[in-house]
Amino acid sequence: MPAASTTLRMLAVSVIASLTVTGCQTFDDAGRAMGRADLVNDLAVRLDRALELTYSADYQLPGGKTAAIVQAQDPVRSAYTYPGGRLTVTPEATTRCTATDGRTVCTLVAPPTPGTKPTVALFAEANKQGLVTPPVVVGLLTAAALDPQAVIAQSDTTVAGHHATCVEVQRSEGDFTACVTTEGVLGSFTGPVDGKPMELALSRYTESVESTAFEVPTGAGVVDRRPGGDS
Repeated sequence: MPAASTTLRMLAVSVIASLTVTGCQTFDDAGRAMGRADLVNDLAVRLDRALELTYSADYQLPGGKTAAIVQAQDPVRSAYTYPGGRLTVTPEATTRCTATDGRTVCTLVAPPTPGTKPTVALFAEANKQGLVTPPVVVGLLTAAALDPQAVIAQSDTTVAGHHATCVEVQRSEGDFTACVTTEGVLGSFTGPVDGKPMELALSRYTESVESTAFEVPTGAGVVDRRPGGDS
């Protein structure tokens, strides 16, 4: 399919194995179809569990643009950097920063409830700017696993030096390709998100995080909209 070809050319990797199934199976094929659905669900679980990891990941976007995802634990913190902005989630605040005409303004709102995971809605701006985040991909993979009409192709590859399992999914809601590394990090994604074509590929991964990764950028204007905040 065209989306898969684009992704494979971009990553310049070789496919080790590929198998396609459809939800329209005979009883003899039902076991294999269930296996493919289980695979997609397993990737979703792998991505979800990666929220418990500490790592820094850089991504290549179309047009030479870049993005990054950084996570740390104890306390749980995450930062998503994309063209023109950044979203940071810490126990103290959810911070959205936007850069316009060389000036950065960061707005602080209340953080997610302790013990809960970020909702997909939280990443709307990141999606608009080209960074499809792991929670969004988890939702797409879960929907595909539950769709008996989905056509799923599986392959193994290497992304930024890390082994990854990939699935190419064809659904009436839109086709997409997603690769997830053994560690559970999003390796690549190609497909529509909220009706917008998206494409990204992992370019660097480390299990370390810079100490300033979750801080408000130096010189940025701050608008504090948390209860009891300054604004």
